[in-house]
Amino acid sequence: MSGEALRLAGATAKRGSRAVWSGVDIGVAEGEFVAILGPNGSGKSTLLHVLLGLLPLSEGTATVLGGPPGAANSRIGYLPQRRSFEEGTRVRGIDLVRLGLDGDRWGFPLPAALSRNGRATARRVEEAIELVGAGAYASRSIGALSGGEQQRLLIAQALVRRPRLLLLDEPLDSLDLSNQSGVAALVQQICASQGVTVLLVAHDVNPILPYLDRVVYFAAGGGVEGSPREVITGPTLSRLYGVPVEVLEASDGRLVVVGTPEPPSHHHPRHGHDH
Repeated sequence: MSGEALRLAGATAKRGSRAVWSGVDIGVAEGEFVAILGPNGSGKSTLLHVLLGLLPLSEGTATVLGGPPGAANSRIGYLPQRRSFEEGTRVRGIDLVRLGLDGDRWGFPLPAALSRNGRATARRVEEAIELVGAGAYASRSIGALSGGEQQRLLIAQALVRRPRLLLLDEPLDSLDLSNQSGVAALVQQICASQGVTVLLVAHDVNPILPYLDRVVYFAAGGGVEGSPREVITGPTLSRLYGVPVEVLEASDGRLVVVGTPEPPSHHHPRHGHDH
């Protein structure tokens, strides 16, 4: 690790007049795979918006890739909460990935043979698709692909600019357990091979637990960070929630949190936004 990818100190974030969380201190090192956990409405997506400079802190400080939030967004890959594609969507996977490079420009991109940057762009897109293992189906229509295949291509779209920080908001939403583990393993591989720092917002820690370096857990207007086994404990969560919380470990290693207003070990098929 050569330094910190981000740090929040004494941070308070508000939506309108309501404080979503306050007094939060977080430090994430370069190349770490960190899960952002907590019940609905606890401020997980709010953290990503703060890091992107979309929501200023009302108190405290934040540093992202060595500067203020928003200053380094060209070096950040961001995947918002799950977008669904109709079966009839004709956009090819490879074109979806390319939108990560030139989707902010007007009109359709020129063919590679007519564009000065066309060959370099094609190589960059191919590189991102190969990185997520989607080469076998990237030329098919996105609407014809499975949820896991779509999610890999969306991650490729977020990676195509070769970011140093990857922010993934509920990328496991609506995927079955096998695909959740597959995407988590893919993200860990990207961390290891590319040195990319990853913050992944999740509701259920269990499918991703074996792959994580650390977790940040939001609840009751506050947040704590540490290794999964340090944070997801009865004493730590009891202190955070202000009520007795018990953490049980099943024979297969799954953590079961009981006694919270909304047990984070339970996976819902869809989740609301934090705001």
